[in-house]
Amino acid sequence: MPHLASRYLTEGPRVGIRHFTYEDAAEFTAGARASKELHHPWLFPPDSAAAYAAYAGRLIEDPTKAGFLVCAKEDGGGIAGFININNIVEGAFQSGALGYGAFAHAAGRGLMREGLDLVVGHAFGPMRLHRLEINVQPANTASIALARACGFRLEGFSPGMLFIDGAWRDHERWAITAEMRSAPPAQA
Repeated sequence: MPHLASRYLTEGPRVGIRHFTYEDAAEFTAGARASKELHHPWLFPPDSAAAYAAYAGRLIEDPTKAGFLVCAKEDGGGIAGFININNIVEGAFQSGALGYGAFAHAAGRGLMREGLDLVVGHAFGPMRLHRLEINVQPANTASIALARACGFRLEGFSPGMLFIDGAWRDHERWAITAEMRSAPPAQA
């Protein structure tokens, strides 16, 4: 039997990451609808076919964005969540801003941590980025815990940074660089 190339850009023990496709609309929007309570008031992923087509189109076609689906191997490759790199800037900056969300059926299982590690490795490897930033509302403790667990450091606070759920929201800025990722852990 010939070896078949992996359907993932990269994979770990429990998840693989791959790019968004237009064909993922039904599964993605079902996950978004089932996860409204988990996501509110932090994020609002597309939950209709039309909204998904516009959202995925931006991630697929805009070179300043890269969208990744975190797929659980134990669930037959089902979508566990998503991680997007937005505002990709090349040149001297080589940076991007991350946004992410788990779907309710996968939350709390460690799949997004593994997925975020894979995306960071892909960003610092094949994408040749140097810095990634995550902007998180201070009360979003699950998102902050994920950033911290993946080696991001708190860099600052931005009042009224993003317009979300009808108001300008404060955000903490978390970041990681390629050097931080490759450095050995600090001794306690």
